[in-house]
Amino acid sequence: AADGDLMEAVTFLTEDPAPEPVQNPAAAEPSTWEGSAVGKQLAQGELHLCSPLQLHVTVLISCDRPQDTHSAENKNRSKRKRCEVWGENPKQNDWRRAGDWPVGMKNIGNTCWFSAVIQSLFQLPEFRRLVLGYSLPQNVLESCHSHAGKRNIAFMQELQCLFALMLGTWRKFVDPSAALELLRDVFRSAEQPQQDVSEFTHKLLDWLEDAFQLTVNVTSPGDKSENPMVRLFYGTFLTEGVHEGNTFSKIETFGQYPLQVNGYRNLNECLEGAMVEGEMDEATASQSVKYGQERWFTKLPPVLTFELSRFEFNQSLGQPEKIHTKLEFPQTMYMDRYLYCNKDLIQIKREEMKRLKEKMVTLQQKLEKYMEYGSGPARFPLPDMLQYVLEFIATKPVVAVCSAQSSQTTLLHSQAKPHVLDVLSQPNGIQERTNTRTEDEAFFVANPSLQQNSSMELQPAVPPAELCERPAPHVVSEEELNLVQTCLQRWRSEIEQDVQDLKESIARINLSIKQMYCDPLLQQVPYRLHAVLVHEGQANAGHYWAFVYDQLRKRWLKYNDILVTESSWEELERESFGGLRNASAYCLMYISDHLSHAGADEDEGPEARQFQKEVEALSPELKHYIQEDNWRLEQEAEEWDEEQSCKIPQMEPSPTSELQDLSSESGPEQSSVCEQSVRSLSSEHARIAKEQTAKAIANTADAYEKNGVEAALCEAFHEEYSRLYLLSKETPTPQNDARLQHVLIYFLQNNAPQQVVERTLLEQFADKNLSYDESRSISIMKVARAKLSEIGPDDVDMEEYKRWHEDYSLFRKVSIYLLTGLELYQNRKYQESLTYLVYAYQSNTKLLLKGTNRGVSESLIALYRRKCLLKLNEVAASLFVSCEEAHVSEGVSLLNELIIPCMHLMNNFEISKEDLDAIEVMRNRWCSYLGREDMDAKLQMKLSELLPRLLDGSTEVIVLKEPPKIRPNSPYDLCSRFAAVMESIHGASTVTVK
Repeated sequence: AADGDLMEAVTFLTEDPAPEPVQNPAAAEPSTWEGSAVGKQLAQGELHLCSPLQLHVTVLISCDRPQDTHSAENKNRSKRKRCEVWGENPKQNDWRRAGDWPVGMKNIGNTCWFSAVIQSLFQLPEFRRLVLGYSLPQNVLESCHSHAGKRNIAFMQELQCLFALMLGTWRKFVDPSAALELLRDVFRSAEQPQQDVSEFTHKLLDWLEDAFQLTVNVTSPGDKSENPMVRLFYGTFLTEGVHEGNTFSKIETFGQYPLQVNGYRNLNECLEGAMVEGEMDEATASQSVKYGQERWFTKLPPVLTFELSRFEFNQSLGQPEKIHTKLEFPQTMYMDRYLYCNKDLIQIKREEMKRLKEKMVTLQQKLEKYMEYGSGPARFPLPDMLQYVLEFIATKPVVAVCSAQSSQTTLLHSQAKPHVLDVLSQPNGIQERTNTRTEDEAFFVANPSLQQNSSMELQPAVPPAELCERPAPHVVSEEELNLVQTCLQRWRSEIEQDVQDLKESIARINLSIKQMYCDPLLQQVPYRLHAVLVHEGQANAGHYWAFVYDQLRKRWLKYNDILVTESSWEELERESFGGLRNASAYCLMYISDHLSHAGADEDEGPEARQFQKEVEALSPELKHYIQEDNWRLEQEAEEWDEEQSCKIPQMEPSPTSELQDLSSESGPEQSSVCEQSVRSLSSEHARIAKEQTAKAIANTADAYEKNGVEAALCEAFHEEYSRLYLLSKETPTPQNDARLQHVLIYFLQNNAPQQVVERTLLEQFADKNLSYDESRSISIMKVARAKLSEIGPDDVDMEEYKRWHEDYSLFRKVSIYLLTGLELYQNRKYQESLTYLVYAYQSNTKLLLKGTNRGVSESLIALYRRKCLLKLNEVAASLFVSCEEAHVSEGVSLLNELIIPCMHLMNNFEISKEDLDAIEVMRNRWCSYLGREDMDAKLQMKLSELLPRLLDGSTEVIVLKEPPKIRPNSPYDLCSRFAAVMESIHGASTVTVK
């Protein structure tokens, strides 16, 4: 839109624009309806169920505020009891580990920082073996009396148990609560909702170092060089410098090396800036230099961790702010240029680098004088300016154009000259002349008879500037033209050559700078990127996750609390480099080339085999701990299945009187409570289909008169079965779902057992409501009931029969919730609509576990659930920033009671990209308010309380009120509503449904 103008583009992106039809994550339609027709344009503000494209455009038109584009993702959850995790998503593959896939880690309330660090360390084979192999002699345990020592040992034991589960558990994610309990006293979790990754990592390494030191002290008291944690994570560097003219030198130990991000483009520049401070020249150290120092690594640890400082204190706001600038880092880092053993060579190269950069600055300044030439505020490239002058003088002069005019025209110009001079001599002469001509033209239009005779007499003089399409010299001789052209062409060629030479010199220097440290002698100590810890959000709220390179799988994995997904270097770049969103790398973990090869080559074959070997090498206590947890998992799964079998919702329960009536007329073998429950659902489904049954009976009049009641029942049974069978085989359309018409169509499409189908159809003819014909209907009903009583438990599995009717009852409930939600959405009642759609989605998930044809379109429910959420989020955000107390409370209530629970329900293991994008858009909106100067301090405080719960949501107890039940009058009523809503979606027409 800015046509290449960078400043204009920035203005477009930072100011509030008029709403434009940009891509909205909520507008992604299910693939079934892509390419559907678009109806007529809707008026602004209208919102109807229409075609995908038109609905998308209408939503955008009616939005009050543009959506923000930054993201902040955080997780804040409260603890849950056993099995509550199954309540959100009861799919078995959602809580069982898939083969050898790495396990996630449960977030028990703002503990994503713990998960990110522990997952990164666990995936280091050497660290994992050290932790799992840790043991202390009994006499050392008994002699440890200090509080810190006991705490460190206890934490080490809990970390062992956690690592053992991460190796051998059958769960998809593990619970770190026990280890985190020991951290509560050290980390102020009660007062501080978010912990700092670097702070925790420092403390973790300190505790582990102290715990291992107890084992070292058994053989080498006080010798830290033998401590395996020190050898794995700690290195040393030498600092040489000048202070107040005096030289100094000292050796220091480091675990995590801190780096300032601001002002640097990449990690090497950042590290170079940290290694060299001030001016350092040994030849002049005691004379001209007051301060300067250089650091050189004397020993590098196998695991090299860089801590990126991305926070600074904003003095004007009185609060910390996050630095979002971009910082690139490589997958392989060569550390030779920072080693003390290469000091002499590196100092020579640094001097050469300094000289090249100074020369680069000089050349760029020269080039700038050519490319931004001029003394005024507007400056242009000099070669272009010379070219423009050449084009100007080459334009045909005005005199030549004027010579082509007729003598009569020249005479008229001569006569009109005094008038023209008078006009031009006035300040606004041109405008006045224009106005005069306009009036003349209007006069001639009104009097066409005068136009022809008066045109020659009243024609005003035309100035030279109007005779030429382009500016041109008024008069120029051939000699002048040749001279100027020759000079300008020569000057332009010279300038262009100068510019080309400068650009080539700059390019050569750039290449020399880039290849300065590509010397093979300086590529002997490679470090491979092992893990990247990412923070998304602001200084006072956010979420952590980690990217870890899997040596055996040769790919990047993303560890985000309970989710462990396959990733790529491209995704890591987008989410870790910074500069685009609120997400950026916070900590980089590199490992030595030797350590990375050892982890990859030590155990060849699948990771499952490697983990199995490690499990077999565990102590008996840890093996038993894994077995107990896996046994508990099986127990929890069984208990969950039992609980769910008792919670299957019943759709439209029959009146008690009908239930009693049915029980009184049934045989003794069907008098149990369980049988009554089965008969209740099946009888309800028979009652729903009573009109269709009545028609089937009405068609058997001839058979009834000729052959009796049993023949009539047999004919009606076969005719109805054939009709329903044919309907079940029809190709479904988006506007027609035959399953809503009859329970048997649902059964047939899902391949129900033949005994279930036949008994269901027989119950249809045994329905007591069949009283359309006193003689025939009642007779057929009695015969059908008699035949039902002859069917024993060996003929039909009543438990299976019950499950099929429960599924159909749930299917109808899902359909009703979906249709009601869509109708409410059409009427812009988003809050009520969302509740129905959420319940429809959750119940539909249970059905789809048994087969794709058991439920309704999951993508359709998800689409309108997203749209409702985005609408409600806009409403809640608008209320919140209104600053009116009542509106703010209403917005917070809407967020807490509906939006956040729904977002957390959506954020499950198999969340779609569209849902993820929608959640990010909603989070972006609230994160954009952080640190706003125009927002009241109380609102900022309330926002900081809201954000952790909004951003962090995979383990919070989800409680939503079930929407009011709605009972359709008949299957035809349900089918007509379904057709109307689907037609409105596909045909872009507004449909009013009674």
